[in-house]
Amino acid sequence: MHLLAGETCVRKMDKKILSKKLEDSLGLTISPVAVKIIKANEPLPNVKKLPQKSRYCQLLMLAKKGETLLLTAEDIACPAAKAALGFGPLPEKISNGEMLCVLGLFMSREAAAKTMRMIPRLEEGSTKAVAAGPLRDFPMEPDVIIIEGIPEHIMWLALARNFKEGGRLNFNSSIFQAECVDVTTVPYLTGEVNLTPGCYGCRQATDVPPEHMFIGIPAKLLPEIAASLEALSEKAMKAVREKSVYALYIKGIKGKR
Repeated sequence: MHLLAGETCVRKMDKKILSKKLEDSLGLTISPVAVKIIKANEPLPNVKKLPQKSRYCQLLMLAKKGETLLLTAEDIACPAAKAALGFGPLPEKISNGEMLCVLGLFMSREAAAKTMRMIPRLEEGSTKAVAAGPLRDFPMEPDVIIIEGIPEHIMWLALARNFKEGGRLNFNSSIFQAECVDVTTVPYLTGEVNLTPGCYGCRQATDVPPEHMFIGIPAKLLPEIAASLEALSEKAMKAVREKSVYALYIKGIKGKR
C-alpha cells in the first residue's frame, strides 16, 4: 500500500504500515510512539491507566516498550509536565525559578524564571488525560508521534520534513521539559516537527541512554515524512552509511605516509 504525500491524517489502517516504514527505513530499534491528548470535554478512551503515579516521560518509556496506557491529571507525578500538558497550574516554586536553582539547572532564580515564562503550554484545564502507546497498534487517532533514537535517525527524519518542498527548520527548546514540551506540546501547538537533545528530567527518570535524542512529529505530517524517508533511504541514506568518501580520504592519507 502506498501513502500519498499530501495525506493529512493517520487513518487507523495506516498506523502499522507507517510504523513499519519508519522502522525499516531507519533501522529503528525502538518503536515510534503515538500520543493522543484527550480534551476536557471528551470521554476517556478505553485504555488502561498507569498502575501508579508517573511522570509523562515515564509514560512514553513504557509506551516505547509496547504498552498503551493512559495518564490522567490525578496520576501525573511531574508538576511541570502537568502544567505543560494543560492539566493544571504551574506551582510557584517552579515558575519563580526556586526549584530549578535547587536542582542546579540554572545559575540564578531569574534565569530559571525567565525560562519558565517562555515555555509553551496547553491552556490550563484544557486536558483530561494523555494516552500513549506504540504507533503500530495505537487504538485511536494520534496527535503527535514521538521517535527516540540516535542523532543520525533524528537527522534523517528532520531532512524528510524538507525533502518535498525544501527550506530550513527551526527547533524550539530550553533543554528543560524535553518530552512533555519539546516533542509533544510544541508539535501539537505549531503543527511542525520539533526535536530535542533531552533534559534533566527524562534522563534522570527513564532508561533513555546518553546517546539518544527525540523528535516530535504532528500526526498530519507523518505520511509525507514516512514517504520521504523511504526515498532518502534508497540513495542518500545508503551513501552516508557506506562512508565511501571517508574511506577514500583515509586511504589517500595512508598512501602518503
